[in-house]
Amino acid sequence: MPLRTLRWEYPIPAPSNCPPLNTHRTLLASGYRHMHKHMPRSATAVTDQKRPILMTTSLPDYYFRIRENGALVFRLDHENRMRRLEMDPIAVVNLKRGDIKPQGGRTLSTSDLAAIRTWMEERSALLAARDLDDILRTVDHLNLTAQWVQSRATDAQLDAVSDALFLAMHDLRNVLVRKKAERLDTSSERPNQK
Repeated sequence: MPLRTLRWEYPIPAPSNCPPLNTHRTLLASGYRHMHKHMPRSATAVTDQKRPILMTTSLPDYYFRIRENGALVFRLDHENRMRRLEMDPIAVVNLKRGDIKPQGGRTLSTSDLAAIRTWMEERSALLAARDLDDILRTVDHLNLTAQWVQSRATDAQLDAVSDALFLAMHDLRNVLVRKKAERLDTSSERPNQK
């Protein structure tokens, strides 16, 4: 790395009484200790200070620890006397059954239930969107598989995967055709009901 680049990238410019570093060899031999020796004490103190850990003050009132089929709900308390962030478990949520079970004999307030139900709706929508995205990615993979079979697959590779692909695609086709027929039957019955 060029000498001038290292001098400019140093966090604090060297004072005027710092001896110039004329060659790259001198820089390697002395390192930053050479410049550190001629720095004023105030500059050294600045470089030695630890950066504070920044933490936002606008924390939510609830935290949802995701678990299978739901979440464990915590109420956050960050305005106590000790100014410590405390997480109080208040409920267990099951998305499949739509259950909200209070923890430790607690009685959930109206705001607690409203926040939990809002999270359940948003989480269900997110999971549904992820399911659809996974299926669309599967379509992409099928296209890539077709291209791989056509252009790169060897005879041994085709022998290893052909039967599994045939069965999986045949099963998927049967399910799609059956579901399509059910939707058509349902849509044809609606005008008759009117």
